Amino acid sequence: MNPVTERRWRQFKSNRRGFLSLWIFGVLFSLSLVAELIANDVPIVMKLGGEYWFPVLQGYTEQDLGGELPIPAQYSDPFVLNLIEESDGWMLMPLIPFSYDTQDVYIRSSAPASPSMDHLLGTDDRARDTLARLVYGFRLSVLFGLSLTILSSAIGISVGALQGYFGGVIDLAGQRFVEIWAGLPILLTLIILASVVEPNVFWLLGILTMFSWMPLVGLVRAEFLRTRNFEFVRSARALGVNDLYIIRRHVLPNAMVAALTFLPFILSGAVTTLTALDFLGFGLPSGSPSLGELLAQGKNNLQAPWLGFSGFVTLGIMLTLLIFIGEAFRDAFDPRHQGTHTLPTN
Repeated sequence: MNPVTERRWRQFKSNRRGFLSLWIFGVLFSLSLVAELIANDVPIVMKLGGEYWFPVLQGYTEQDLGGELPIPAQYSDPFVLNLIEESDGWMLMPLIPFSYDTQDVYIRSSAPASPSMDHLLGTDDRARDTLARLVYGFRLSVLFGLSLTILSSAIGISVGALQGYFGGVIDLAGQRFVEIWAGLPILLTLIILASVVEPNVFWLLGILTMFSWMPLVGLVRAEFLRTRNFEFVRSARALGVNDLYIIRRHVLPNAMVAALTFLPFILSGAVTTLTALDFLGFGLPSGSPSLGELLAQGKNNLQAPWLGFSGFVTLGIMLTLLIFIGEAFRDAFDPRHQGTHTLPTN
């Protein structure tokens, strides 16, 4: 680790709120990555007939378990449970014995059901466990936000770099294009496209990427316009160094310092956009584990306040952690926050 990176890491850790938020967010995201081991309607491991089975990794039918029908085994079905008991078997279920799309057909009250020992945060209006949908929805939102942040940042940094380095006609034409593109109504465009094609994760990712790359263009362009006149860049040009090499090796690292500080904020904006689209009904397909869809259910079922409250708290905690992490990153990369060092006194 070079001295500059070490100083930035020390500065980041000195922001206790941001450093603690990074740890909390990292733990929550890591747990969501193994959501199938936390919330699922199939066992993690099962012993049957003296052999160990792993239904969480491979699907089995009732015939495989000793039944008659070649259909996927429903491990909450009394018939399947009886098959396992007759073979002196056992199974280890996840902490939450429901997946995001599992409908509890043995629920004792009408849906949406209030919180109970079976469903700690209740169920939605389709008898699906709210806590399980939160776990999967958190993972989907963060992964979608990370993918959108990476794609939009790559495009925005590339466009800003070309404009700032070459300037002239390229910069002028690029600025006019960015201004026109930024004036397009994103939400209206998405609504129109949603009426033509059936939305899915990749479709939404592609459409939102087309409109999410612009915030970094101005920042990277300004850094390149400033850096391209430095002596080391002019010397490299005089020596005949390739422009692409100069951009990648000499100019881009200086611009990335400012661009990196915006990434957590872009990520939080991507999560908010996906949630808003799902809330309005123009986002992910019906049945997907979505925080926005859970908020919409809370609005439509005011008699079940646990739906809206659960979605709001989850979204609020996620965005708060991302904002705190972004603030810590911004201070760590800001040269004005280098800290003070005192000389030893006799």
